[in-house]
Amino acid sequence: MMEKKKITFILNPISGTHSKEEIPNLIEQTLDQELYDYTIRFTEYAGHAAEIAKECVELEEDVVVAVGGDGTVNEVARSLVHTQTALAIIPCGSGNGLARHLCLPLDVKKAIGIINSYNVETFDYGVINGMPFFCTCGMGFDAFISLKFAEAGKRGPITYAENVLKEGLNYKPETYEVEDETGAKRYKAFLIACANASQYGNNAYIAPGATMKDGEMDVIIMEPFTALDAPQIAADLFMKTLGNNSKIKTFRTKSLHIHRNEPGAIHYDGDPIMTDADIDVHMEPGGIRILANPKVEEDNGQPNPVLNAFSDLFNNINNVREDIEKRGKRIQRVNKVLLRKLTKL
Repeated sequence: MMEKKKITFILNPISGTHSKEEIPNLIEQTLDQELYDYTIRFTEYAGHAAEIAKECVELEEDVVVAVGGDGTVNEVARSLVHTQTALAIIPCGSGNGLARHLCLPLDVKKAIGIINSYNVETFDYGVINGMPFFCTCGMGFDAFISLKFAEAGKRGPITYAENVLKEGLNYKPETYEVEDETGAKRYKAFLIACANASQYGNNAYIAPGATMKDGEMDVIIMEPFTALDAPQIAADLFMKTLGNNSKIKTFRTKSLHIHRNEPGAIHYDGDPIMTDADIDVHMEPGGIRILANPKVEEDNGQPNPVLNAFSDLFNNINNVREDIEKRGKRIQRVNKVLLRKLTKL
């Protein structure tokens, strides 16, 4: 008879939007107990999930399950990197960025079904100034919007994102020196995001096309924009068309050094911390084992052609509106000249 696999479920009782009271019963009813011997542990303070996961690695357990939001997932995952213990996720947070990118079900029973399939794959993760991240990290306005978008829920995501972006107009752009393998460039930017996975959560795609298996991060630089640009940027975030936006510069790299004029906030998977003026980001290819969905590959953010067409239409409407405004101003100027000439007669 095959020896059972050891699995520990780490529940954060206060994270996210879901009540977790029913989860122990659902585990009991749904988990394949011929495959697994299971334990359930509850976190009691910040950082406790990382400590429990580390204990599980020392006990050579096969799987540790993060039951919670992206913060809980990050805590558990960072204790599992470069080990044989695999991460599994039961997403119960508000954003669920990594689970959505990996096409894991948001329904608890179905998420346990993925765990029963025991499909272990290796994925990349990133490190920013020594802190591991699995979805995104960034600086500038990015720390603010990644948190806001993760909390967006069902609040009319495009309108919500538009309002968040307009709040950002109060945020002062910074000048960054960004250096990768190709050399150094200077950018004036509202934010710089480095993405291992495609989204912040709630299907807000900061890096359409990002994959966790290419050994590279997608770097997104959002240049200063106006209130008129906010609706289009918001639409592009949810339509997976951000790369088409003129305010966005993107490239891929394995490592990055960023210098800014003064210390400030950065975030890793939405968790903000203060750090100094110099920031180093690099990828760790194949550094974490994750129980993946055997039926679906990761969501690499391929644009939807219908939404793309809508986005193009939106752009064209904006262009037409700008043309009309320009022509109107030209006519006003001509009228003023004519009026001056007529008054001299």
